[in-house]
Amino acid sequence: MHDDRSITEHRLRRVLKERIKPAVHSRPLPLAVERWEAPGEPVPVAEGLAAPYGPCAIGDSWGPAWGTTWFKVTGTVPAEWAGRTVEAVLDLGFDRMMPGFQCEGLVHRADGSEVKALNPYNDWVRVADPAAGGEQVEWYVEAASNPVLVDHSATYEGDRQTSGEQPLYRLARMDLAVFETEVWELVQDLEVLHDLMTQLGEADARRYEILRAIDAALDAVDLGDVPGTAGAARTCLTAVLAAPAHASAHRISAVGHAHIDSAWLWPLRETVRKVSRTTSNVVSLMDAHPEFVFAMSQAQQLEWIKTHRPELFERIKKKIADGQFVPVGGMWVESDTNMVGGEAMARQFLYGKKFFLDEFGIETHNVWLPDSFGYTAAMPQIVKLSGSKWFLTQKICWSQVNAFPHHTFWWEGIDGTRVFTHFPPVDTYNSDLGGAQLAHAASNYREKGRGSRSLVPFGWGDGGGGPTREHLARARRQRDLEGSPRVEIERPDAFFEKAHAEYADAPVWAGELYLELHRGTYTSQAKTKQGNRHSESLLREAELWAATAAVRVPGYAYPYEDLERIWKTVLLHQFHDILPGSSIAWVHREARATYAEVREELRGITLAAQSALAGEGAVELVFNCAPHTRRGVPAGGAGPAQAPAGQHRVTVEERHGGGHVLANGRLLVEIDGRGLIVSAYDLEARREALAPGRAANLLQIHPDFPNMWDAWDIDAFYRNSVTDLVELDALEVAEAGPDAVTVRVARSFGRSAAVQSITLRAGAKTVDLVTEVDWHESEKFLKAAFPLDVKAERSASETQFGHVYRATHTNTSWEAAKFEICAHRWIHVEEPGWGTAILNDSTYGHDVTRDVRPDGGQTTTVRLSLLRAPRYPDPETDQGAHTLRFSLAPGAEIADAVREGHALNLPERVLRGAAPVAPLLSVDDDAVVVEAVKLAEDRSGDVVVRLYESRGGRARACLKADFRIAEATESDLLERPLPGQAVSAPAADGAVALTLRPFQILTVRLRRP
Repeated sequence: MHDDRSITEHRLRRVLKERIKPAVHSRPLPLAVERWEAPGEPVPVAEGLAAPYGPCAIGDSWGPAWGTTWFKVTGTVPAEWAGRTVEAVLDLGFDRMMPGFQCEGLVHRADGSEVKALNPYNDWVRVADPAAGGEQVEWYVEAASNPVLVDHSATYEGDRQTSGEQPLYRLARMDLAVFETEVWELVQDLEVLHDLMTQLGEADARRYEILRAIDAALDAVDLGDVPGTAGAARTCLTAVLAAPAHASAHRISAVGHAHIDSAWLWPLRETVRKVSRTTSNVVSLMDAHPEFVFAMSQAQQLEWIKTHRPELFERIKKKIADGQFVPVGGMWVESDTNMVGGEAMARQFLYGKKFFLDEFGIETHNVWLPDSFGYTAAMPQIVKLSGSKWFLTQKICWSQVNAFPHHTFWWEGIDGTRVFTHFPPVDTYNSDLGGAQLAHAASNYREKGRGSRSLVPFGWGDGGGGPTREHLARARRQRDLEGSPRVEIERPDAFFEKAHAEYADAPVWAGELYLELHRGTYTSQAKTKQGNRHSESLLREAELWAATAAVRVPGYAYPYEDLERIWKTVLLHQFHDILPGSSIAWVHREARATYAEVREELRGITLAAQSALAGEGAVELVFNCAPHTRRGVPAGGAGPAQAPAGQHRVTVEERHGGGHVLANGRLLVEIDGRGLIVSAYDLEARREALAPGRAANLLQIHPDFPNMWDAWDIDAFYRNSVTDLVELDALEVAEAGPDAVTVRVARSFGRSAAVQSITLRAGAKTVDLVTEVDWHESEKFLKAAFPLDVKAERSASETQFGHVYRATHTNTSWEAAKFEICAHRWIHVEEPGWGTAILNDSTYGHDVTRDVRPDGGQTTTVRLSLLRAPRYPDPETDQGAHTLRFSLAPGAEIADAVREGHALNLPERVLRGAAPVAPLLSVDDDAVVVEAVKLAEDRSGDVVVRLYESRGGRARACLKADFRIAEATESDLLERPLPGQAVSAPAADGAVALTLRPFQILTVRLRRP
């Protein structure tokens, strides 16, 4: 029987490939084809339609990398085809690899409206069903010659500025043909049954029943007349396709989907076209298949369609109203979650959900992040505060070491909030609904005996494409088919409702969903990461001072439109292949330019608001945007800076044996003759921060050639080889004054150079470090090491609205896998009574290790990951000049880390004016951090303040407003009232009492009379 099965399988594969599939489109009739090459970037449709077309023939080469070629195709349906289904087959030169990673096309009518898109598995266009004969075809194909960039080799094709001009594709086919419906249905029958048969066990009688049916069907096909005998062949399969599934069969909720990376191996401008191509196919498929349901996330992508394809947007709106097209996710884009700042994550939901509500009247309830590279432990609370209640991810199945133990579970965040979460066991968000994938979903499902269902997103994705009619055919056949899970196409919310109902007591996973892969994304493309962090900080400043001016200064207009537009630009660049640094060179080149524009515009908004507040005058005012008082200037206010009483001046002396000694009465810092910090003594605690015999601020370089996914990954074996950068080009005191001393250290290594400035300031408990690197290495990894004399069982890393603890030991494989971790503005290690923080202004990747010294003590080494140099997908990753700022804070508690981290990221601004500016809002407990101050989105003039408890404890605080308050309301992230009890009614003096649990996020809306 085994031999019989093998023979049948080989027979089936050949007959399908060589006879049956080619017979789906019969009687091919060539269409007339003309072409026009668009110069430069894509042109508007009207320009493409009106262009001067020239001759073109099948077999002609076309399309340099990133070019656009317009093809005009014309023809007439023969009269003898009357009553038949007629389609055009338009093959641009596809190589049948996954759609979205090669050439693509969008077919337009002569009036400019779209018909549908073309890709390797969707190369047909329906002409008539049935045809009357004589129908005229006139279509215009906007064909994108996107290069194939998926082979993981270094290439300069990833940027229009460096790609070649040679044509990449050859026009393969442009035909009218008769669509043989029965032949197509036979193909679907045979493929579904074959896939099912191969998944059944050797001892399963069902397997051999299907085998015999396939043999009979193939016998019934006349290879010389496939269309004429397809019906008879299908009859042989009727019984095996009609056998119902077992009552205990796993239940699949199939959701049409097309994960479209908002940028990756293509630039943003191409994604604008990708989403139009995909959704044009989707809505056309819905017209023919009313059971089809499609879920689409990323409000940004729908806004692109609204802007660039308004007629398509109206079709989508109609399908949304009909319930077939389902907005999901509620975020502006499917962002990274590890590195996005707290307020930016809140705005992902604010602007995403607001778009869905404003445009479609829909409140999304699920968070849809199938492909992001791990998920912050702050997310559950943010999800709940957005008005969402379910979370979906897929990427955790990529983890290298540990299999995640659940597929349906409650995810608990750092504050204790839980969100019902599903991790589809099919292990892909691009399912083909084939037998192998469905069988894997059923066998892989970890909730057996408690739950009975899982969700499967189906359709071509990453580069778009979406579901096809073949996917829907498989779903229909497997809705109730013996040996297969039961497949039902339905909306995601329907799945979550059913899954929650049957498994409400699902297990709990507390903490982050750490992806044991793609750890290099915390570091790759340093300028993109720096642009993001700085933009987040500048937005905080602009909103704070603009809100203050709007309340205080008559005639000042709060820049609602400008701030929303800038926020959306920053949110877009937090997409999970832009901010992580895993896109082509074009994307990051444009990101650098965009961040520069954002910086200048936000500085202009901030200066205008500060000038309005300061008035005309000669008083030097320091504007303090940080959430804590510094140099006597209150948080959110402006005034003359003050030196603390008893503050020591900074001194510098020559160090015995070479180097320098810096002191300010709080810290004593020794820099040796190599330019390394060998002592950071806490004078107040009488405690040395650095491990004996070890040096801090030590630059180290490693080879960096991961097994795969260059820009994404670092593998643990990179640590096996390390070079300490200790050779010195120059060591000098660059500045020596009573307020600050700076020592400058210059080094060169490989083809690169680094200049580090080590600064101690009067009154400071931090050593400030500025590292300027001219980086020209390839496949290298640059780190900065701080070996600390601390026995720390765990590290604390800032994340959104709090911090997360991670073990410093490797007792388990789960802990060992976290050899690279993400932190925002600070990372902290301590033993009871004393600790140290390392602060940064734009670095996210870190590692923390500990070892035992000969003296019996333990050293905990914290390292910052500064730069990488992967070759794919951008062969010039991080090449050039960088300025990176970080600080060492000996003796710091977590409260100090929070304060100093904000201070480093939110520098003071100095402006001359008439008088000090009092804070618009103040909080009397430093544990409660003000994250944002803004005016309400509804333009009511209400003031919105977002706060959080920052230390992991409970807090009672008083929020004091320097304006009259009619009402104080606890709100969600969309600034809608919540039935909370954390906010009291405002007192007569504008004070509002607050009660916060550990790490609680609290949004307070203050209505002005």
